[in-house]
Amino acid sequence: MSALTGSAAFLFGLAAAMLVGLAAAVAQLALPSTPARAELSPVSDFAAISDARARAVALFEEAGKVFRHPRCMNCHVDGDEPRQTDRMQPHQPPVVRGAEGHGAPSLRCSACHGADNFDPARVPGSAHWLLPPTMMVFENRSLGQICEQIKDPARNGKRTIAAVLDHMASDSLIMWAWSPGAGRSPPPGTHSEFVALMQAWVSAGVHCPPS
Repeated sequence: MSALTGSAAFLFGLAAAMLVGLAAAVAQLALPSTPARAELSPVSDFAAISDARARAVALFEEAGKVFRHPRCMNCHVDGDEPRQTDRMQPHQPPVVRGAEGHGAPSLRCSACHGADNFDPARVPGSAHWLLPPTMMVFENRSLGQICEQIKDPARNGKRTIAAVLDHMASDSLIMWAWSPGAGRSPPPGTHSEFVALMQAWVSAGVHCPPS
């Protein structure tokens, strides 16, 4: 009987030690660090360009570093399946756009994506997580094509240029891109710097780079 009790105590102690070791190992698993953010040139850097058209093009090309970044391109896809990670890999689990950009009825975006990032599971989140309409494609488009699309009410959600600026300045999903959670790089610069570039582009005449 004492031998059995001793064996049970040994096994219990061994199990406890393994659990403690596992807990320590898990505690040491750090979330991936957020990659360093690239910079955006300030609006003042373009003031010396006297020709308004050339200045507008240069400003949009600088702002275009944001449009071409994975945080934007992963959702503005040429198709119905979003990408993920900085490597723009196919979304896992496989999902589709759905009728209104919120996913298929059987697997809505909100099934995994909440109002905020959930870093322990490495799941990003924002108040209205969805894919943009199919007309708002950045993937496989030149910067000039993206620019023309942004200006076109038929492809920008029937927005005026003023409404486009307001959308970029206030949309929570756009602002999320600069706080994307652990392991995801934000677009270059800050959200305020990006909006300032777009405002200056409008003031210079909304001219686009060559398509």
